[in-house]
Amino acid sequence: MARLTWENAFLVIDPQINAEGVHVWPFDPAFPMDVRFYEWDKRHHIRMNRHDYFELFYLQAGELVCRIQDQEFQMQSGDLAVISSTQYHTIQWPEKKKAAGRVRAAVLYFLPELIRATEASGEDAEYLTPFLMQDARFPHLITGKTGIPTQIFDLIRRTHKEMPADTVRARLTLKTYLKMILILLVNHYADHQGTVESFNRKQRAIEQLAPLFDFLEANYKEPVSVATAAEVLHLSESHFMRLFKQVTGQSFVNYLNHFRIAKAEHLLATTDLSVAEVSHAVGFCDQSYFGLVFRSLIQMTPLQYKRQCRIR
Repeated sequence: MARLTWENAFLVIDPQINAEGVHVWPFDPAFPMDVRFYEWDKRHHIRMNRHDYFELFYLQAGELVCRIQDQEFQMQSGDLAVISSTQYHTIQWPEKKKAAGRVRAAVLYFLPELIRATEASGEDAEYLTPFLMQDARFPHLITGKTGIPTQIFDLIRRTHKEMPADTVRARLTLKTYLKMILILLVNHYADHQGTVESFNRKQRAIEQLAPLFDFLEANYKEPVSVATAAEVLHLSESHFMRLFKQVTGQSFVNYLNHFRIAKAEHLLATTDLSVAEVSHAVGFCDQSYFGLVFRSLIQMTPLQYKRQCRIR
């Protein structure tokens, strides 16, 4: 097969995450499916996010931690993570691990409509059950020792070879490969007792938070308290905090800090603003507190980040 082109995961993914924490992928509307091959750099941090597409994440080399909601999965080379559209997640560098060797992953993105649109019998939903029944007990990680990730990686590479989907034959081939992948997953998760209703409940909860995420995009530079956030949604503070943690896997304060620090990373890497100016621009009134939060999340000071990780 052709040589693979490896992209920097941070540079591709992070700029596409909006205030809602949604990673928006630029699919071809006529065929919403894509394959990417990423490399990870310990210097960069991708915040918790979700997406409207379904994702298969195959760790081709190295070690990473896959955090999905409030669960953490230690991934080794050859493991596969299965991630639906309602799960907030991120990929992190293992604690205390030195930045040695390459960390690479192959990902397959697709919108469920690609499968649903091809079936008229109602059986299409069966292909998607491994994504639709992801409750709090769902085992997202499939280890390499099962042999399934290797089979799926081979099909991902075959899928990549057939892209772009600009002919009838290519589209037919790509859908066939995708269904082969999904059948492997359906068989693997056959004994899991999750239900589609759990997916639907999570989707409704995400929709309930949508006005707050719009508010944050417009007002993150200003002070935003838990009380303010609850008021935007017309909820009590206690109800709001439970709902927000259920949906995102994070407290509101932690989510807001991650969101502001992600904005700060971009400004530090792409502008000549000073650390103090960046701190103020992303909503931190106290530069010392900004530095403390930044270092706790990125494992270096804002000035070190500006010097070492600036995107040129």
